[in-house]
Amino acid sequence: MPNTTIEDIAAGITAALISKLQEQTLGATPVTTNVTADKVDKVDKVDKVEQPVVSNYDDKYFDKLAEKYIDFTYNNPTIYHVVDHFKHQLKDAGFEYLPEPESWSDIKPGKYFTTRNGSSLVAFVVGKNWKPVKGFGAVGSHIDSLTTILKPVSKKDNVDGYELLGIAPYAGTLGNLWWDRDLGIGGRLLVKDSKGKVSQHLVDSTPHPIAHIPTLAPHFGDPAVGPFNTETKAVPVIGFSQGKEDDPVPTEAEKRAPLYGKHPLKLLRYIAKKANVGVESISQWDLQLFDVQKGTKGGLNNEFIFAPRVDDRVCSFAALNGLIDATKEELKDDNSSFTIVALYDNEEIGSLTRAGARGGLLESVVERVVASKHYNPDEVATQDKLRLVYANSIILSADVNHLLNPNFKEVYLENHSPVPNKGVAIALDPNGHFATDSIGLAFVEALAHRNKDELQYFQIRNDARSGGSIGPAISSATGVRTIDLGIPQLSMHSIRATVGSKDIGLGTKFFTGFFQNWRSTYDEFVDL
Repeated sequence: MPNTTIEDIAAGITAALISKLQEQTLGATPVTTNVTADKVDKVDKVDKVEQPVVSNYDDKYFDKLAEKYIDFTYNNPTIYHVVDHFKHQLKDAGFEYLPEPESWSDIKPGKYFTTRNGSSLVAFVVGKNWKPVKGFGAVGSHIDSLTTILKPVSKKDNVDGYELLGIAPYAGTLGNLWWDRDLGIGGRLLVKDSKGKVSQHLVDSTPHPIAHIPTLAPHFGDPAVGPFNTETKAVPVIGFSQGKEDDPVPTEAEKRAPLYGKHPLKLLRYIAKKANVGVESISQWDLQLFDVQKGTKGGLNNEFIFAPRVDDRVCSFAALNGLIDATKEELKDDNSSFTIVALYDNEEIGSLTRAGARGGLLESVVERVVASKHYNPDEVATQDKLRLVYANSIILSADVNHLLNPNFKEVYLENHSPVPNKGVAIALDPNGHFATDSIGLAFVEALAHRNKDELQYFQIRNDARSGGSIGPAISSATGVRTIDLGIPQLSMHSIRATVGSKDIGLGTKFFTGFFQNWRSTYDEFVDL
């Protein structure tokens, strides 16, 4: 044993204790990437070390939301199913339903939602200390997607035994992308009970396809090439009968049914059975044909989601889940926020309906909150308060825009071509098809920086035609600064489209951060 003094032993113990303490300190306090290795031993001398943001946004988060979205689109094929799904989701998250035809004068601070026509929905959270000068932060999107709708009289004559169905395109469908697809049927029924009261019943044939629009084989030459008349050539086949003996015989009750003679009796019975009602009790219906094939992940590393009805179930899904995630905690007494998600019908056909963005549902919700007893105890005129609210608010118009298609790169504007799994894309157009202005752009960039979100940009080339969104309509109706952005996709307006598998989560994360931090971020932009 070498000669060792008491001082040597003490020094060794001290060094060991210091080393152990450093290990514990570094283990409990992760060093951020801006603290380099040669600075680790100097951490105790730094006044303040920036701590990493605690986040649950890992691969499991993105995978879970991707799978949740795929199930959502499959289980809710029509707009009525989507609104019904969101209603249940909001109730489970602690939101209270406010029927639009009833008084809202007694609402208190809390979480609420309302619907219109069964096809549009507004959910909102309002704090106890909210005042008009605080404005509101809203995300607006649309739930309708391209589909086909049964005509008021869908019954057609058989053609050599083939049973056909009369349908009409909604927003540009029935092109060849809809042919040779497995088409299910679903929507809502208006059912009258024994007491004469009419209620809504939802039906969905998934996974069973009831219709098919057959193409003509190329062997027939020019007639198989097109273009095709969608009235005469895009007619779905729903069955085949050998002769009169295959035709159903109506009962006396069915003969008295409001829809008898307007639609095939086989279809009436099929739908009535799905709804567990009698044919005679169906007063009216709104039924659609849709792709029954379930969405799926794809790509060698599952980089993509291939699914129907992406435009625009995807932004609606992300926005509503973002609001729920951002407001999970109980409202504190000092809460002064007012956050909204408005999901509309009929964007694809111009929004000029009571359930569309031009129908004023968002404005009605804001006006009724401002006029309620809690926020207007003196019951004074609210017009000036409303002007104050709108002048201090911000709206994100969330609608899908275009991913770069690698086979047609030449049609995209350089540096304005979004790619998958990177982040939401801001939509810009100097001719006013989108509502984004320079201040709105700066606001979203500041918000994204604060929330550690990556942004992309989309703008068309000068020699191309731009699409549109609900953004300009809402902005012009309210005077609220509005920014158009959304999750980018491939194959817009096809019967099936593609998004990045992480983009559902990236969109939800972005909207969550918006609801949490929009007010403090917008306060940086004074009187602009």
